[in-house]
Amino acid sequence: MNSKQVLELVEKNILGLLSENGLKLYDIEYVKEGPNWYLRIYIDNIDKSKVISISDCESVTRYVSKFLDEKDPIEHAYILEVSSPGIDRLLKKDSDFAEYTGSVVDIKLYKPINKQKSFTGELAGLKDGIIFIKDGEGILEFDKKNVASCRLAVVF
Repeated sequence: MNSKQVLELVEKNILGLLSENGLKLYDIEYVKEGPNWYLRIYIDNIDKSKVISISDCESVTRYVSKFLDEKDPIEHAYILEVSSPGIDRLLKKDSDFAEYTGSVVDIKLYKPINKQKSFTGELAGLKDGIIFIKDGEGILEFDKKNVASCRLAVVF
């Protein structure tokens, strides 16, 4: 199976378990880093007032591990990781931008604009591939394809 097929198979087969436990799939990735392959599953609570517990991660890990052992779709060794996306979660999907509109975000660009590659501001939305943030001086616009990362800012 190729990487895309592995992701689709795992996603399709864990959505029911997650939903039954008040959880949702935030993101999933299957990547090679150095000599190792990683299957990473990021889960979140449907109820935003609750946090992901170690027990949540453990139960999903056991379920996915058992499922993958039975189906054996991955031909080589890999490391399975299940975790929360964290408080500084990466915003990738359009739905992430919609859900976190109004939150403070940190944006990092591939190439600088006026010698600056990092920007922080309140997420004003995403429309037609353009990310809008409000900073102290107004609205800034960033083409999503030029953005290396957009994360929730950790504000104390």
